[in-house]
Amino acid sequence: MELLQRILELDKDLFLFLNGLHNGFWDPIMVMVTRQEIWIPFFASIMFYIVKNYRAKTLLVLIALALLITVTDQFSNVIKDSFQRFRPVHDPVIAHLVHEVMGKGGPYGFISAHAANSVAMLVLVSRIFKNRTYYFLMLSWVLIFCYSRIYVGVHYPLDLICGGLVGWLIGWGLFRLMMFVENHFFFGRSPKIEKTALSAKDVGTIVLVFLVSLTTVFIAVAILRYYNLL
Repeated sequence: MELLQRILELDKDLFLFLNGLHNGFWDPIMVMVTRQEIWIPFFASIMFYIVKNYRAKTLLVLIALALLITVTDQFSNVIKDSFQRFRPVHDPVIAHLVHEVMGKGGPYGFISAHAANSVAMLVLVSRIFKNRTYYFLMLSWVLIFCYSRIYVGVHYPLDLICGGLVGWLIGWGLFRLMMFVENHFFFGRSPKIEKTALSAKDVGTIVLVFLVSLTTVFIAVAILRYYNLL
């Protein structure tokens, strides 16, 4: 128990350090970055190349992605209700020290469903696309997205780390299940997911959409500041 308590104390100290790295410039940017709606064009570009490259197998991939979202969300909620660890903004010990820039959300934050979702998607789709550039792009997005959860004050680092580990296991498990279904029920149908990779040109387009989405966030914040709306 002493070791666990020490880990939790270190987790709080790390959170307060990272959450404390804030200023007026980054506040609205991180609020936008942490919202999944901002990344809809990025997700849409990924879905486009799933449909383009895997044609008849698209339904199989979509079912896997739907299961991914459902399983990570529901499992995260079960863990939250079981452990009942307060989010930083709800923690009576440190809430007054937290830099809060958006709504507080539910009372419990362990584990992070956002981290579980994003890491599971990283693992599953990276294994489908089999492209190193895409993997590092998604890894960069996951790290930015997860840090934004600390910045806005709704998750401890340990919430995100454990959520990421759960997401990795779920993403890996769903990929293996998808391969089993393909090999046993889609035998002989092309293209084979196991043998089809995302081309350099296609991943270049996804990278471009990602950069445009990120740039749009900065432009939107600049416009709002110009008209004194922030």
